[in-house]
Amino acid sequence: EVQLVESGGGLVQPGGSLRLSCAASGFTFSNYAMSWVRQAPGKGPEWVSGIGRSGVTVSYADSVKGRLTISRDNAKNALYLQVISLKPEDTAVYYCVRGRREMDYWGIGTLVTVSA
Repeated sequence: EVQLVESGGGLVQPGGSLRLSCAASGFTFSNYAMSWVRQAPGKGPEWVSGIGRSGVTVSYADSVKGRLTISRDNAKNALYLQVISLKPEDTAVYYCVRGRREMDYWGIGTLVTVSA
């Protein structure tokens, strides 16, 4: 059974930073590109970052470029997202997702709230 479990969310002040983690199981992690997708309150899902199977190829949405760093550790079956200079508009549930063009499995998400 494919499982993706996110962690690391919480309440952060504007300008702060967070590192989100995703523990993957139930599939050969190194065989798949991975993505982070977020959903702000009252809005639709927004893809924010993707990473290739080896971790060499990374991509970011223009709206977050420069503030996010995606990485992965295939030995640990783990995906990460470092977010800096957080803004209130970054408040959202962040999902770890298997795939990039075809995103077939999603975690339950971790809530990031940016507020003073």
